[in-house]
Amino acid sequence: MASGIGAGLLLCLVGLLVIGTYGAAAGLAGAAGRVVGLAKGAVPAAYQPMVQKWGTLCPAISPALLAAQLYQESGWNPRAQSPAGAQGIAQFIPETWAAHAVDGDGDGKKDIWDPNDAIASAASYDCELAGYVKDAPGNATENMLAAYNAGAYRVIQYNGVPPYSETQGYVKSITTLAKSFEAPTGPVASSRQAAAAIYFAQEQLGKRYLWGGDGTADQGGRFDCSGLTKAAYHSVGIELPRVANDQWNAGPHPKRNELLPGDLVFFANDLNDPRSIHHVGIYVGGGYMINAPYTGAVIRFDKIDTPDYIGATRVTSDGAKALPTADAE
Repeated sequence: MASGIGAGLLLCLVGLLVIGTYGAAAGLAGAAGRVVGLAKGAVPAAYQPMVQKWGTLCPAISPALLAAQLYQESGWNPRAQSPAGAQGIAQFIPETWAAHAVDGDGDGKKDIWDPNDAIASAASYDCELAGYVKDAPGNATENMLAAYNAGAYRVIQYNGVPPYSETQGYVKSITTLAKSFEAPTGPVASSRQAAAAIYFAQEQLGKRYLWGGDGTADQGGRFDCSGLTKAAYHSVGIELPRVANDQWNAGPHPKRNELLPGDLVFFANDLNDPRSIHHVGIYVGGGYMINAPYTGAVIRFDKIDTPDYIGATRVTSDGAKALPTADAE
């Protein structure tokens, strides 16, 4: 009886937090500031200095844009190799590497498998392309990305991003994904769909955790942590990846004191490496989240302020769509 009353009071508190926070946030939706640099923890620490350095090589790129390209190409895997023969963290085809590689660390070698060289070469190649299309009308960054996808000649031919769905999709995907790597200089716009995602999560309270659970009928409607957050946002028409560390880049990263209900909150083994994220919950306000914690527990409210809290993501529809579509881990 007492625990039931406690849960009911907490639900009421959550409802008030959601309503109050969204009321306060309504005026912030259009007040997001200009973003520069890299968000804390957005790029694995081993690569952050290189991305920050080479991401300022020319005006058409930025650290966040370079990070988005590398993340989409390899997911930060320096040993990645595609079926088409692309290699390394920047996924260069060997022929392209031979023509455009640079010696990023000054050791006298240009090693496609060495992130020091590959990250520098990715930035250098972007800037080469930007130079080829510098006289084309329109946005210099979008034209550079279009040249990367379709070739500089097509950008020049069409006076900007060519009318190819693949190329236009690539430009939108990278520019959107870049937002998940940027450090906001002002409030991050609130999400209109978050309250409904929280409602879905609240409906799952008390269900037993199931490793790999997606909430299907044959699983008794049970979830694990990322299965719950995926299903919560699926209920509002946003498709997230299945794995927690892949959900991290589904939108911008608000600071701890800027969290709003509906933000995804993440926990990692290494606070300097988002690929080490091992747990995710959905924030409800007041320092609490709804989460599916571990085998033997039930979906419940827990505090987010723990030593392994790495940060949060404000999920957006465009951000989710921009994520790489590789098979779930």
